[in-house]
Amino acid sequence: MTKSLRMPVLFIAHGSPMIALEDSAYTKFLNQLAATLPAPTAIAMFSAHWEESVQTVNGGARLETMYDFGGFPEALYQVRYNPPGDPALARRVGALLADAGVEHRVEQSRALDHGAWTILHRVFPAQTVPVVELSVNARLTPAEQYAIGRALSPLRDDGVLILASGVTVHNFAMMREARDDGQAAPWAEAFEAWLDDAVRHWQLDDLFHYADRAPEAQKAVPPRAREHFVPLLYAAGAADATRRARVLYRDFPWGVMSNTVYRFD
Repeated sequence: MTKSLRMPVLFIAHGSPMIALEDSAYTKFLNQLAATLPAPTAIAMFSAHWEESVQTVNGGARLETMYDFGGFPEALYQVRYNPPGDPALARRVGALLADAGVEHRVEQSRALDHGAWTILHRVFPAQTVPVVELSVNARLTPAEQYAIGRALSPLRDDGVLILASGVTVHNFAMMREARDDGQAAPWAEAFEAWLDDAVRHWQLDDLFHYADRAPEAQKAVPPRAREHFVPLLYAAGAADATRRARVLYRDFPWGVMSNTVYRFD
């Protein structure tokens, strides 16, 4: 049997749920992203909008669409994203977690939250690639989050795309500084520049202590939004064997949030 090409790992900012509908430079980028990737056999996806105290795996055979938000245009609630699940892949994920000593459980009926389906709707619109969604836990240490991602890295050799959805600069309280000139707030830009250097040079000690070492970390990643940052650590862990990363896209909606996409090869 021919061995599958090792898949990259992606971290993709999910931003506002409106990315499922809006026409922007970012959504145009997402629309073309799949064309730059090897075709995956399945997707294992961490989402910032699924938090559990125990690592949880969605093992459902068919996935429904969850509208876990309010106050948006009616058209957004008409978008459906219902890909097949992959119970066999969910079992494989469970086995890898068990081998790594990670406590886990399997959920059979959870729908895809908007941290997952808004991105998938753009990148894989045909809804034919099987998806297994995975929870995150912001209460774990960064090293523990990284280790969970690393446990799943063998999936990359099986044609599985490991994808993590979050936001690296995410602070609604700073929306008072919002701007419409396309320029980043200096504090947001400083944090992203530090993070980019830490990720690209695989400075794990810095990355694991980002809250104390990164400039403006408390603004960029306030405690109440930490679940949006940690998917990056799961993604980096899944790429531990290769340790190569690059930014594919970055912009700053309103100047105080970030749309950053990392590819790990």
